[in-house]
Amino acid sequence: MITLAVSVSLLIIGYLVYGRFTERLFGTDASRTTPAYSKRDGIDYVPMKGWRVFMIQFLNIAGLGPIFGAILGAMYGPVAYIWIVLGCIFMGATHDYFSGMLSVRHDGASLPEMVGTYLGKNIRTVMRIFTLLLLIFVGVAFVSGPAKLMFTMTGFSLPFWLGLIFLYYILATLLPIDKIIGYLYPFFGAALFFMAIGIFGSIIIKWAGGSLTLMELTPATLRNFQPDANTNSLFPFLFIVVSCGAISGFHGTQSPLMARCIRSEKQGRQIFYGAMVAEGIVAIVWATAAMNYMGDVHGLNYAFTHPLAENPAVKPDPAWLVNEICRSWLGKAGAVIAVIGVVACPVTSGDTAFRSARLTIADMLNIPQKKMLPRILIVAPLFTVAFLLTFIMKDEFAKIWKFVGISNQALAAVTCWTIAMYLAISGKRHWYLSLPALFLTVVCITYILVAPHSGGGLALPQKVSVAVALAGAAVVLALFLRAVRKKNGKGQ
Repeated sequence: MITLAVSVSLLIIGYLVYGRFTERLFGTDASRTTPAYSKRDGIDYVPMKGWRVFMIQFLNIAGLGPIFGAILGAMYGPVAYIWIVLGCIFMGATHDYFSGMLSVRHDGASLPEMVGTYLGKNIRTVMRIFTLLLLIFVGVAFVSGPAKLMFTMTGFSLPFWLGLIFLYYILATLLPIDKIIGYLYPFFGAALFFMAIGIFGSIIIKWAGGSLTLMELTPATLRNFQPDANTNSLFPFLFIVVSCGAISGFHGTQSPLMARCIRSEKQGRQIFYGAMVAEGIVAIVWATAAMNYMGDVHGLNYAFTHPLAENPAVKPDPAWLVNEICRSWLGKAGAVIAVIGVVACPVTSGDTAFRSARLTIADMLNIPQKKMLPRILIVAPLFTVAFLLTFIMKDEFAKIWKFVGISNQALAAVTCWTIAMYLAISGKRHWYLSLPALFLTVVCITYILVAPHSGGGLALPQKVSVAVALAGAAVVLALFLRAVRKKNGKGQ
């Protein structure tokens, strides 16, 4: 219980202390007019109340990330607490805050456009393609995933659920942000918070009653508990598996959506930094539940690597564990919450993934979005591609999804380098973001080199991969510092 209490406390303190420091580092100005007013169009640029913007931002970036990712991270043991807490405070929340606030300062610009502003036109072109593909892949995954879950739970036609989710996504992508998304998200967000609070309360009650023993982070448990630790080393795999609870590049594509809706720059810390800290707390709660529900981490790893004795056809996974924990600890209400958490949460990331894709294309081609026809002209081919990917690739898409994890963290690295450049040319200390960017660069290069072929990597030896990654990151840092000198007029 000490580890759980300290972790949650540190995240809250991080918001209060480092969040305020981050706010000062950026330099918020309440007197500046936000894009919600200066570019108000009633579609994407819509001033909304702070609490509603927070709930939308929270669900945009959360979905199932802080649940499934935390559960998979729990397989590594209590060391996952360190990455979630430190990653969230010093990397993820700061990344989300700056990506949102830079968008505010650039009239609600999408991520690729901001990257191009600070890192150059060539990188902007690459990022436009890269980000668009990632958003489509995320959107498609969050069509087929929830549809299959609903098919499994109800036995009702899979094409029906696929069609229903696609219809919702199309409407959520086309209609004004304050309509479907603005109305539904507070309810979905409340359900996700209620589920996390319910699980957190159950942990405390069961621990106090002696029916649950919690694994603590101690020198003895500060190791890799994975049964196949040689192929699932802590570095870099833990930092790829647990992304949304610590830092996620996908968040940088979502923050501009809310940058177009906040009423004042003073709301930035609560909305962007605060939503990420809330996600970190959810991740801590679910990591704790996963580590201890089956007795300990060994029980979790055994369950996830063996079929169920009572039903050999079922191989436990995070969705199964969420359902089991909710039903067991929260009773009948838990079953309802499990459905909302496991089905609605990914839907609330899928719809904004497609909406972000629309805005990315619109920004790239300078297409105004106030009228319906231009939106339809973008959405039609966008969903045609998504439809084909969903129905043609089928199970093969699961293989492509393995590439999304590394793509997500690579995007986070690029975003951190972008923020670091902004700080550098603004005369501020860029190391607060360039060091996280450097770390993520090492993580991503190492993963690409060391991961098994099925995971998108080259399966090279660990030591060789780390050495090459360190050298590659050093080159990237040197290029960054050189660019800083040139932009500041100190280079040739």
